[in-house]
Amino acid sequence: MPITPSLEHLTRLRAITGERTEPVPERYLTEPRDRYQGRAAGVLRPRETAQVAEILALCQRERIGVIPWSGGTGLVGGQVAAEGPPAVVLSLERLNRIRAIEPDDDAIVVEAGVALERVQQAASEAGRLFPLAMASQGSCCIGGNLATNAGGVQVLRYGNARDLVLGIEAVLPDGSIHHGLKRLRKDNTGYDLRHLLIGAEGTLGIITAAVLKLFPAPGETATAMLAVHSPQAALDLLQVMREAIEGITAFELIADCGPTFLSSVYPDWQDPLETNPPWRVLVEATGPAGQGLTARLESALAAAFEHGLASDGVLAQSEAQRQALWWLRETIPEANRKVGSVSSHDISVPKSRIAAFIKAGAAAIAAIDPGLRLNCFGHLGDGNLHYNVFPPPGEHRRDWQDRAGQIKRAVHDQVDAHGGSVSAEHGIGRAKRGDLVRYGDPAKLAAMGAIKAALDPAGIMNPGALFAPEKFAEKFSALSQEIPSKAALLPGVSVGEDARSALE
Repeated sequence: MPITPSLEHLTRLRAITGERTEPVPERYLTEPRDRYQGRAAGVLRPRETAQVAEILALCQRERIGVIPWSGGTGLVGGQVAAEGPPAVVLSLERLNRIRAIEPDDDAIVVEAGVALERVQQAASEAGRLFPLAMASQGSCCIGGNLATNAGGVQVLRYGNARDLVLGIEAVLPDGSIHHGLKRLRKDNTGYDLRHLLIGAEGTLGIITAAVLKLFPAPGETATAMLAVHSPQAALDLLQVMREAIEGITAFELIADCGPTFLSSVYPDWQDPLETNPPWRVLVEATGPAGQGLTARLESALAAAFEHGLASDGVLAQSEAQRQALWWLRETIPEANRKVGSVSSHDISVPKSRIAAFIKAGAAAIAAIDPGLRLNCFGHLGDGNLHYNVFPPPGEHRRDWQDRAGQIKRAVHDQVDAHGGSVSAEHGIGRAKRGDLVRYGDPAKLAAMGAIKAALDPAGIMNPGALFAPEKFAEKFSALSQEIPSKAALLPGVSVGEDARSALE
């Protein structure tokens, strides 16, 4: 269990970076949804990996908690802590160099504090593409993208963040440095620490740099928005599109609630479609120049209309029109924040179950209160939906906070029943610790506990993310012994109460 650092501890830690950062600036203690207010004993902003190593070595010896901070854009409270002894925030914002661009290897080496958009720009200047893309790309950083295994809008073609990484440099809790910045596509030499640390949310170590994959820059881009009558029609349309065009990179589903919220928040906004249909999709394809991609997309759209899969649509004829279509999709989260959701959910289900889940989820929410509003949108091509519940018109989310847990449980129960995940691309953080245990596989939870205890026995790394810090040490023996025995004897058994409380 971490301790509260003393003034002497903070003085020694500040000496490593040569910078004083007390009182702690507010930006290190808040998160985008304003649902968590953190606290910290101080902020450390190292400039190089060696300083990160020195900080972690000292913190492990003295049992001081460390909260990694990258761009601060996480949505599940992974970067802020209000519980337990105050920790030190370790910000990676000054580890912000692009160390190398290697076009012949289709690779770029960047430090954790480099903003995602800057990586995209550097790749473009080298005639390449780095395909990870999301609405927060101007402020989110590579360290956080990898720590949460971020997804975004092009997973359909290029995969999640972990699929875009060749190697990492990372500092483990004892201060040792993993030098893994090799530009290799094949390296079959034992356990892959890269994939262990990616998605671990800073609980096993701190990623300080990464080798990222680059791809050929697209010569053509074609983008369209179509009105569809149901999620199943959207899935059928996706199949038609993928059969007609190999280079589909994004396929986004948008319910009518999203544009309605946009109109209430941005009254001058103009819908590119004539009416606001119950559902719409945003589809984009990319490919080499000279292949007539726009014409091929136009032909695929004609087939969609002919088969009754779409009732209205618009094909972008310029980059400005393309940007306007993407503005609609990427601004929905901002409109959501202004309206104020009661409960927001980042979930995934198999594509074949999406239509059934959406129907069952709507029924579960209506059973709680038929006045509640659903804004369902997201990355249909990879099965990831942002399924957010809002109060009835004229009411505020604070009026519903006592029922937020009930709403979340209803949604997540349906996700689980349809073979899905309660965290598709945002991570667990502090917001979903209970969900991780409730819906998690017992053997997986036991393995997670064992790995955490082996690499971070003092429990200093991001205490409170994934694991409840005050219970980790005292309950680990139950976690590591109870779950494997039960999982082996009774497949599918629920997690035992002692083991469950260690993670909740």
